Order: sequence, then C-alpha cells, then structure tokens
Amino acid sequence: MILSAILLFLADLGGGEILVVLTAVLLLFGADKLPGMARSAGRGLRSFNDAKNEIRNELERSIKDIKKPE
Repeated sequence: MILSAILLFLADLGGGEILVVLTAVLLLFGADKLPGMARSAGRGLRSFNDAKNEIRNELERSIKDIKKPE
C-alpha cells in the first residue's frame, strides 16, 4: 500500500525532476551513506510487511474460528 502510494507519487514526476531529487539526496547524505540508508529502508519495509502479514493471518484465523460450526 505504501509502495503503491510512492509509485503513484513518482508517476507524476518527470525524468528531470527525479534527477533533481536524486541529486539533492546525494548532496545531503553523501554517496558513502546511501547504501546504508537503502538497506535500512529495506529492512524497515520488510519489518512492516511482516507485521502486516502477521496481523492479516491472525484476523483470518479468528474469522475462521468464528464461522466454524460447533
């Protein structure tokens, strides 16, 4: 969901605008910190998705238990 929102935002940007944003990020954080930041963002996104899937699975199990005839 978050990824789709980001992609929708990026769809409105042209190539030049994306280049300006990437250049600004590079100047602000430096080339040596970018891989670490990308790794941290990836880990955070993975953690979020794992938690989301765990909540979804728990809700599905609860719904099945409620619907199960006794």
